[in-house]
Order: sequence, then C-alpha cells, then structure tokens
Amino acid sequence: MPTTTPHHPHQADSRYAAFRLLLTMLLMTVGSSGMYVVAVMLPAVQADFGIERADASLPYTLLMIGFGIGGVLMGRLADRFGVMWPLLLGALGIGLGYAASGLAGSILSFALVQGVLVGMLGSAAFFAPLVADTSLWFVKRRGIAVAMCASGNYIAGAVWPPIVQHFIETAGWRSTYIGLGIFSGLAIALLALGMRARPPALVTTAAAGMPALPGADARPFGLRMGAAQGLLCVAGVACCVAMSMPQVHIVAYCADLGLGAARGAQMLSVMLGFGILSRLISGVICDRIGGLRTLLLGSVLQCIALLLFLPFDGLVPLFVVSALFGLFQGGIVPSYAIIVREYFPPREASTRIGAVITATLLGMALGGWMSGKVFDLTGSYHAAFINGIAWNLLNMTIAATLLMRVGRRRVGAVASVT
Repeated sequence: MPTTTPHHPHQADSRYAAFRLLLTMLLMTVGSSGMYVVAVMLPAVQADFGIERADASLPYTLLMIGFGIGGVLMGRLADRFGVMWPLLLGALGIGLGYAASGLAGSILSFALVQGVLVGMLGSAAFFAPLVADTSLWFVKRRGIAVAMCASGNYIAGAVWPPIVQHFIETAGWRSTYIGLGIFSGLAIALLALGMRARPPALVTTAAAGMPALPGADARPFGLRMGAAQGLLCVAGVACCVAMSMPQVHIVAYCADLGLGAARGAQMLSVMLGFGILSRLISGVICDRIGGLRTLLLGSVLQCIALLLFLPFDGLVPLFVVSALFGLFQGGIVPSYAIIVREYFPPREASTRIGAVITATLLGMALGGWMSGKVFDLTGSYHAAFINGIAWNLLNMTIAATLLMRVGRRRVGAVASVT
C-alpha cells in the first residue's frame, strides 16, 4: 500500500478513496443524463417545433459530437488542474444548457445548445475525467473501481428516462428542462467540491521529479507513444461500430420482424441492464488478468453475441441474445482506461483516456449511421450485423497483437536479465 506523504493526507485504496468513488458514481449518474434526457424529449420537441423526425434527431447528434470533442479538452484540464475544475465547469455547462434548452425558440438553437453546453462543456466533463481519476485512486482493486465508476453512465440510462417522462407529462418539456438545469447544476457543483484532493500517485511523482509511476512505459507495447495511442483509438472505433448495431437498431429490427417497437425497446432495456452487470463482472476479471486481456475477452464474447443475432429472429431467442450481448460487451470500454493506466504515464491519464473515449463515441456514431446505410442498400439487417462482425474482428486483431507484443517484450526482458 502506498505510504502517506507529508504532501498528501490520503492514500490509494483507502476509505477516502472509497468515499470518493461513491461521489464519482453520483456525479456520473447526474452528469451523464444529457444523452438520455434529449432522447426522451425527442417526441415532445418534434411536436412543439413541428419538424420532421430527422431534424428532431439533430440535437442528439450534435450532443454526441460535442461530448467527444469535449472529452479530450476536459481530460487535459483535469490532468493540469485536477478533476474538480472540469466538474465545476460541467455543472455550469449542464445547468445553463438545460435551462437554455427549455427556452430555445427553434430547433437550430436547441441543437446548438445541446452540442456546445450540454455536450462539449457539460457531459464531457464527467466520463473520461472521472474514469481516469478513479484509476489513479485505486491500485489493488483498480478494475472493479473503474467499472463501478463507468456503470454510472448506464445507471443514468436506467434512472432518468422515467423521471423525465413523468415531468414531461405533468409540466411540459420546457419546464422539465429548466427544472433539471437548476437541480443538476447545483447537485453537481456541491458534489464536485468533495473531489478537491489530487491523486496521491501524481503528488508523489511530482514531488520526486519523476514523469511516471513504475509500470508506465516510455514505449507502450514497444511502440512510439503516438502509435500506441493511435492503435487504441482505432480499436475503440472498431469495437463501438460493432457495439452500436444492436444498441441503435434493435428497436427498428424488431419492428421489421413484426415483433413491434415496444418489444424492441424492452430488449434495449434488458441489454443496458445486463450491461451494468457486465461492467462490474469485467472489473473483477480485469483486476485478475489486466486490461488488455479483458479487452480481448470482451471483444471475442461480443463477436459471439453478434453472430447469434444472425440465425435467430423469434421473440424469446432475441431477448436471450440481447441479454447475452449486454452481458458480454459492457466491460469493453472501461478496459481501455485500465490499459492506459497500465502502459502510459499517470500524469497524462485523463487526456489519453479522453482521446480513446472520444474514439469510442465516434465509433458509436459511425456504426449507427453505417448500419442504417447498409440496411438501405441491402434491405437487410443481416448484412448490417455482418458489417458489425467485420469491425469487431478488427478490434480483436488489434487487442491480440498488442497482447502478443507485450508478451514478447517480457520474454525479452527476462532473457536479458538471465
């Protein structure tokens, strides 16, 4: 266990670290609400502005783009000044963004507010910075801690939609947005004040004049730093292009099969629910086998689940396969944070994790569009599933290659010592 230094009153894996993890999960649950809230608001916003469904979907698209761009910016801010400051900026972005959304006079202004305030300055302040910060506060149980932190995003998806829908029906979507802005801005700001302390790893290495902790590598996987980061980002795009196929299109797929959109929505809920369980289980596994092996395991299992969508199109089999898909894929994205923490300098954790998370978001956006395009061209979701499987194989190839490179480096290091 790391020792307490005169410069730092808290240790990794301590009671304070556990308390901080609780604050982190609350912050993630509130701060990640934006993407789910705008989805629930979509029908009411469309009716109010009298627009087409495609136009009503623009705010979600801009929010996700802003989320991705902001993740890198917020990561750099967290690396330099500590995670509390991007969280406070996020409180301002979410609070003002929700309130401005409720006052928007056109779909364009509404979409811009979602992209800039709710996405880039709001939601982006939470996922990557908090995952990176959590990875720096835990050593022995880093995998499960990061998994618990990341599960806050899925918890938000389970908690907020019914609450928002209730207030839309009783108070209207505009008043709901304004009320959410007041609540979220104040709640996040108060919780953020409890995140003032810097991680002990950073304080210790800075005091000693060291650029990184033992375990971080000047040449991750035997590659230049930029090349290693680039491969992880390509892997992030590839896994999430595959992941997005069922998550984005399961409702439409069920409607095309004659099972009904309502059944598809239930399958999506089952998928996300098992995703929470998956993240926790994967965290435990990650503590035992490491981030790269966990990524490869999750990628192989996700590929199997995608293959199972091809032969089955009945109601009960699709519910089972959807549950399996959620159970298999939930730990993939958090494993990237562990990989970055294991192979890159800790002082760059937030920036580098932010870059990989941005790649996964771009993968989700690309995959959702690409699956729809493949369907338009072929008239079949089977072709879209096959496209997803091909991208999944790319992710598996990168993960396996990096793992083999690490193994060869270790063998070489042992041989040089002996």
